[in-house]
Amino acid sequence: MALFCLSAAAQQNPQPAQQAKPVAQSITVTTTVEPLPFSESNRSVEVLKPEEQPFLANSVVDLLRVDPSLNLQARAAAGVQADLSIRGTTFEQSLVLLNGFHINDPETGHLNLDIPVPLDAVSRIDVLHGSGSTFYGSDAIGGAVNLITERPAHTSIVARVGGGNYGSMESHLRANYAAKSFAEQLTTARDTSDGFMYDRNYSSNAAASETWLNVLPGSPNSETDILLAASDRPYGANQFYGPYDSWERTKGWFAGIQQQLGERTAASFGYRRHTDLFVLFLGRPQIYENNHVTNAWQSAVRRADALGANTTLSYGIEASGDSINSTNLGIHARNAEAGYANLSLRSLGRFALSVGAREEVISSNGSVFSPSVAAAYTLSHTVRLRASAGHGFRIPTFLDLYYSDPTTIGNPHLKPESSWSYEGGADWTPAGGRVRLSGAVFRLQEKDTIDYSKYSLADKWQANNVQNFNFTGVEAALRVRLSDTQQLQFGYTAARAAEPPAGLISEYAFNYAAQSAQALWTAELGRLLTISNQLMVIQKTAKTAYPLWNVSLSHNMGRVRPYVRLLNLSNTGYEEIPEVRQQGRSVMGGVELSWLARR
Repeated sequence: MALFCLSAAAQQNPQPAQQAKPVAQSITVTTTVEPLPFSESNRSVEVLKPEEQPFLANSVVDLLRVDPSLNLQARAAAGVQADLSIRGTTFEQSLVLLNGFHINDPETGHLNLDIPVPLDAVSRIDVLHGSGSTFYGSDAIGGAVNLITERPAHTSIVARVGGGNYGSMESHLRANYAAKSFAEQLTTARDTSDGFMYDRNYSSNAAASETWLNVLPGSPNSETDILLAASDRPYGANQFYGPYDSWERTKGWFAGIQQQLGERTAASFGYRRHTDLFVLFLGRPQIYENNHVTNAWQSAVRRADALGANTTLSYGIEASGDSINSTNLGIHARNAEAGYANLSLRSLGRFALSVGAREEVISSNGSVFSPSVAAAYTLSHTVRLRASAGHGFRIPTFLDLYYSDPTTIGNPHLKPESSWSYEGGADWTPAGGRVRLSGAVFRLQEKDTIDYSKYSLADKWQANNVQNFNFTGVEAALRVRLSDTQQLQFGYTAARAAEPPAGLISEYAFNYAAQSAQALWTAELGRLLTISNQLMVIQKTAKTAYPLWNVSLSHNMGRVRPYVRLLNLSNTGYEEIPEVRQQGRSVMGGVELSWLARR
């Protein structure tokens, strides 16, 4: 399956004795569709693994919260509906990928995290901080989040059931079959709740099937990967979009195939269909109802050629299209074609360098050129310096362009957003890798940022291009392996935006996390107990900081593992989106059953 299977620990060749050894890295990338493995990008990258927080994170949204540079703005629990921003950017300026396939919804960025697969299907999440448009095209202004699945190594079954307050129930299943030339993984997840207040109930359902097979038995470079997934999430939307007892239901279907064509070439095709039914007043659809149906397809052929022991040229061509049929937005469609190339020089003495560029032609907006460059310098065997710069862009969603209701209107004359991002950072890895400290300073300069804004309270919210929306910030992360069974993590991110134009009232762009800090302690205590203790402190711009404290406890041995998950233990009253109140303290308990086939 692996066109790229590279360890960042081997990004540079061993140096002569008089030179310092490269700093050890810990990121391994395995995927056929990445234009460039994140580990080779000389950028700020985080890798999040569900197995490290097996009971603390119950959804993709929960796991993403481990990275303080990601601002999750949830309207409902269990990842039912949430917005994602990276380094202070808006909720539509971050790209969500599934095995390299775009998952962002062309209707609205509010649905980008309506993930079609359960968290149980995800092996890890790679998070790129900073512009990723050179690699992935539109939307990756703040960064990119890539959910990656993995071929199972063993035949096994894992089932989990639990219940808690607010009438909450959860049931998850993962069944794996592994053979030499064939593997299959089936995953399902169902999370429901009566809600902590009127009209905030939800039912989150997802299922996925992924098949790996070798079309040429005996050849490791002919693997086919087929992923099928579907989701169905009805939920009460009280106060989500104003003082209304609304209701919404989203459904998603995804199909993707990746084919390895020899050692260095891969082809892929993906299709996604998504529906969004919104009723303004619960039980009274005749007053106001919107029904949106989007379709999106994407295809790519990618290749990576080794030009030397430490030099790789990655290049490829892509084509994509999306359309919408909506009772409010009308019927629209657009398509795009792109080509990219990236040259990665992993060792030039102490230096490493990556230079890339992308040209994308969009039927609705013309062409966009997105270059990027990143470099690293090994200062000593424990210290590595890095810097990067890159161009990003985003084309407007269909909702940005065509939406209309009594309080909000779109703008068909919107220009695409564009940006330049810059960062400089350092990684320090002393104590044989037991300690890792990383830090970066970043700058994002945007042009034609799309925001819903107005200049008078009596006016409607309207999508407009806003100029000079720039960010400056810092991020730092410390990971300490206290022992073979204990790990401590600290993270901090701060971002500051330029002042808005005089008199401008913004609905979304200035609701970013000005500061976010996190401490996470994970430990196996003896042979019986695993504990994860997560403390987050978040300050939204011009708001008071608030804490969130989450804890999970689980039995860590045997086929039967009882668990308890305690969320918002401090019972903090808070809002991640203005006027959308979040639930207080919640308790979930259950049991996980597992079976592993003997070899």
